[in-house]
Amino acid sequence: MARILLGVCGGIAAYKALELVRLATAAGHAVRAIQTPASQRFVGAASFAALTGAPVLSGEFERDPARGVFPDQVPPAHDPLSHLELVRNADVFAIAPASANTIAKLANGLADNLLTSSALAASCPLLVAPAMNNHMWEHAATQANVATLRARGVTVLEPGNGRLASKGEAGPGRLPEPTDLLAAIEALTQPRAGVRSHLVGLRVLVSAGGTREPIDDVRFVGNRSSGRMGFALASEAAALGATVMVVAANVALARDPRVHYVDVETAAQLQQACVAAFADADILLMAAAVADFRPPHSVAGKIKKAGEQRVRLELERTPDILCGLAAARRPDQTLVGFAAEHGEDALRHGREKLARKRLDAVVVNDVSRADIGFDAADNEVTIVTAEGESHTARASKQEIARSVLDAVVTLRAQRGEPRTAGPTA
Repeated sequence: MARILLGVCGGIAAYKALELVRLATAAGHAVRAIQTPASQRFVGAASFAALTGAPVLSGEFERDPARGVFPDQVPPAHDPLSHLELVRNADVFAIAPASANTIAKLANGLADNLLTSSALAASCPLLVAPAMNNHMWEHAATQANVATLRARGVTVLEPGNGRLASKGEAGPGRLPEPTDLLAAIEALTQPRAGVRSHLVGLRVLVSAGGTREPIDDVRFVGNRSSGRMGFALASEAAALGATVMVVAANVALARDPRVHYVDVETAAQLQQACVAAFADADILLMAAAVADFRPPHSVAGKIKKAGEQRVRLELERTPDILCGLAAARRPDQTLVGFAAEHGEDALRHGREKLARKRLDAVVVNDVSRADIGFDAADNEVTIVTAEGESHTARASKQEIARSVLDAVVTLRAQRGEPRTAGPTA
């Protein structure tokens, strides 16, 4: 079980932190809490002390009766510095809720209270769960601060979308639910044997879903991709310790709070988002079904029937996004493509794609089968690499995602790639 240091900032969402502590201690974790003075206006220290079974600290010069240890540890004979000892003993430092003010301090290295001083001294994984008004969350300053933290390897969860504290306000900014928070925390403290150690500190870029190319303001050229495979890859990579970003094309699935999502609609938008994020990625998993063709121009409004029996639709090729990214790759990046093929030549097409696009692996599945592939819960794939092929029999897309990531780990180990993030461009 893990030792969880919990930082609580001011905001109505602080009440959810109590449920997080209850769930964590029930699961056998040892928890200590640090509260900012503002948070104590919403939830008192006595509540956290009762649930953790340990003193709650707020001030930098406040003496810690427990001398920096967690409930499962024996206190030292001396009084250590709280902001150093607490994080030294912690397996993870989770700040939930994290206010816009505290996020700004963390991004700029400020250490003006016990919580921020502890964060600056922490060598354990740091997880930040934002909670604030949607306008504050969407402000360019907050988004820049979040990007800075993620670039440093901090796990910043995506806030939920819904009703907010202020009457009549709704939008992104809700603290993730306590069960999701605990799952994200445990993902940083309980590595799967032999695998997660290779993904902690790595940045994974995933594309998911299917693009829609507009014909007019009502109709579009699209495909049947649901995004399940891409979302499964993202959740599994996050569970294995990676920092994950998903470029999601028209995906209406539940979101993992550990993953950062960028929503797009068209192939051009997906290309722009992937190009912007690719330089900072260590691993690319290109699972989106990108349209190969699109109308050259979208008609404003809606095309009317006007008695016509036929309408001629002209299409043009879309850019090959994966080829473009592969041309700009760093030597230490790992690129995985997906090939939704139809029929008995699926593997041959997958091998050709591997060589033509200069990829490390291609995941081939046969979409001629109704029980797997597009918009299905299961899949069956063959992972093609330069060294050979590995078949994964029909299984859930989560299991398929694990097989794909295990193959990525093997590829990187064979090439001697570092286990931490590569340089940014």
